[in-house]
Amino acid sequence: MKEGKFSIVRRAAFIVAGVCLGFFALPVASLAASKTVTVFAAASMTESLNEIAGLYKAAAPDVEIVYNFDSSGTLKTQIQEGADCDIFISAGQRQMNQIDITADPKVNTDKLDFVLPGTRFDIVSNRVVLIVPKGKNPKGISDFADAATDKVSLIALGNADVPVGQYSEEIFKKLGLWDKLNADKKISFASNVKEVLAQVEAGAVDCGVVYSTDAATSDGVEITADAPAGSHAPITYPAAILKRTKDEPAARAFVEFLKGDASKNVFKRIGFAAL
Repeated sequence: MKEGKFSIVRRAAFIVAGVCLGFFALPVASLAASKTVTVFAAASMTESLNEIAGLYKAAAPDVEIVYNFDSSGTLKTQIQEGADCDIFISAGQRQMNQIDITADPKVNTDKLDFVLPGTRFDIVSNRVVLIVPKGKNPKGISDFADAATDKVSLIALGNADVPVGQYSEEIFKKLGLWDKLNADKKISFASNVKEVLAQVEAGAVDCGVVYSTDAATSDGVEITADAPAGSHAPITYPAAILKRTKDEPAARAFVEFLKGDASKNVFKRIGFAAL
């Protein structure tokens, strides 16, 4: 009789232990199955890529897309300093070239070799536009050349290490106005395109130069002019998987999704030209 009771108790203990082990094992198994893909992307892609991440969640529920949005120059520096990153999307070729060993050594002066071979591609293109605060353009700013006239006291532009700033400098140099804008101290420099947009929205400046996609996402600005034809290099956004990726298959899967129709539709609706 005593042995029978002991046997029953022992079996019950085993059952309880098994249930407990199974209970605790479930989260561990779930955690092991989850994946994270970290994407460093130009600030101008914030709205489109956030929407795409939502779409991708439905296609790959076990993958979390984590973004770091900033100027391409800042992101490039963070990558160079060792930040965890699976995919880099730049708003300019220069920043990608600076970490791609196959690029012109005159650009990749530090001989950096961070791009995974065969994964680099151009994802979208964009336009540069002149914007003013919505409903607040009393002097009738309607052309890039107006920046050098008394119509403009202050214009917001990206810094020299920011692609939109580099395109802006190209435009005003092409127009022969760059030196005058600097001499007259008319430029309010910003660390990325979203800061340029914010300055114009707030009315802190008379106008600013941003991408058309940034202007399209704001209710506080309006476009008054497109950059003159041939005044700057083509605006294409390169993307690539980095050699330091911790999960190459997951990174490749997300890149393929970025190339697919669902992502292209998002890019086009926001104003990019999908490539």
